[in-house]
Amino acid sequence: MADLCSTMEIIEKIHLGQHGPLVSKLGLGCMRMSSVWGGQASDEQESIATIQAALDSGINFLNTGDFYGAGHNELLVGKAVKGRRDDAFISVKFGAIFYNGSWLGLDLRPVAIKNFINYSLVRLGTDYIDLYQPCRMDGSVPVEDIIGTISDLVKEGKVRHIGVSEITPEQLHQANAVHPISALEIGYSLADRQIESELLPAAKELGVAVVAFANTAEGLLTGQMKAPLPAGSYQAHFSRFQGDNLVQNLAKVEVLKELAAAKGVTPVQLAIAWVNVQGEHIMPLVSMSKRTRLPENIGAMSIQFTPDEISRLNTTFAPGAILGGTYLQR
Repeated sequence: MADLCSTMEIIEKIHLGQHGPLVSKLGLGCMRMSSVWGGQASDEQESIATIQAALDSGINFLNTGDFYGAGHNELLVGKAVKGRRDDAFISVKFGAIFYNGSWLGLDLRPVAIKNFINYSLVRLGTDYIDLYQPCRMDGSVPVEDIIGTISDLVKEGKVRHIGVSEITPEQLHQANAVHPISALEIGYSLADRQIESELLPAAKELGVAVVAFANTAEGLLTGQMKAPLPAGSYQAHFSRFQGDNLVQNLAKVEVLKELAAAKGVTPVQLAIAWVNVQGEHIMPLVSMSKRTRLPENIGAMSIQFTPDEISRLNTTFAPGAILGGTYLQR
């Protein structure tokens, strides 16, 4: 714990949205603590201990979804924050419908939202959710109806702040016109920079904080990946990790590994640090299910770059430089 204690003080706080609450600049993604996409669940006691150690270290932003492990993830978070609810800022996504691990679609109807939140409150063992957000929007229900329904939940005291996830700049403007949006959750990394052209500027203009997940691009930026991938790797579903795409992408990752070695840090830390320095309103959301991961991830938040280092990374990983994608259209 000595390493963890020595890094505790570096977790700074940022405002979630223009007038939102103060939250840690580093967020903890809890999804992988549950069985998602048919994978194996992590050790539950270790996961709970990891959440509690994160809270002890100053990371108070906990990200979950009501469909992660069919409610298992919310139950897990609920156990971890029991007796210390005020220490945690809980973000919950809703709207995705799964059956036997298979995606069936979205249900964003107002009647469904009112049903979803009551189940979430029971599983989390709380009477309010700090940040509540649709996991994405597909046009099946008007943006105004979705956000309007959550706004009613704010008035009832069941929700404190409203967020959105994986949406377009136009949808962000529509949502914010109904009720102030505190946070936009979206994938962002050196390998995935397409949001820089329109979505990031829209969020900044509206004063919306950005909760950036997939900082290591599904493992590409960890420096541990080799081509070809082992049989059964979940990443093999994505075009980015197939054939010559993977070979060319890993050649670019060598630059990240070289820079990391020169700075005495890991490629993972450098990938998180790059996201962190993209703006005061941007929060890296890092998934981990073991306490041993905390010191490395917290340490990434204090890494600074020289102009030359930033230039080299931005050139090597220019938008579009990484071949293939990791987004599964559903």
